[in-house]
Amino acid sequence: MEGVFILELGRRVKQKRLEKRMTLQELADKSAVSKGLVSQIENGRSIPSLPVMLGIIQSLEIEVSEFFEGLSLLEPTILLNRKGDYVPFEKEDARGFNYQRMMMRNLPPSTVDFALLTLSTDSYREEVTTDAYEFIYIIKGETDYRVNGQTLHLNEGDSLFFDGRLAHVPKNTSSGECLLLVLYFFDQRS
Repeated sequence: MEGVFILELGRRVKQKRLEKRMTLQELADKSAVSKGLVSQIENGRSIPSLPVMLGIIQSLEIEVSEFFEGLSLLEPTILLNRKGDYVPFEKEDARGFNYQRMMMRNLPPSTVDFALLTLSTDSYREEVTTDAYEFIYIIKGETDYRVNGQTLHLNEGDSLFFDGRLAHVPKNTSSGECLLLVLYFFDQRS
């Protein structure tokens, strides 16, 4: 949960900085912190202290309430990420390594199962549940993914994370096959 919160804080700092047409260095100077620290905060690699966070918000010339509006400490049970929402980040100083964070979640100790799922155009299954958290990534095609009574339309490059104990089923809405990468996270504490 805290990983999601920290990533969202960083994403919001970067979004507001870019809206104000400020460079990393300009924001750092106005906030009396290093450029490296601002970069680490924006990439979710550093947890800012309260005085630093408030200084950054003040330097961005926005109200604290506006900055934190809609940000929740509670973990949602269904998370939909569109391809355009993925956040680029640097993991090491290297050329040609272009990472995009699709999703980051802190989960209890678990076993991870990776699977490819191909849905034909006439595929059908009733809603099911699993004893795992599920991460779905659409490699090819598109699908309507029904989770807990909600229907979410996913296109190529979109991803979805949800608690598999919620009733769910995908339906291929492509003219051809739909290919999904499925990751199951099974809790080992049970």
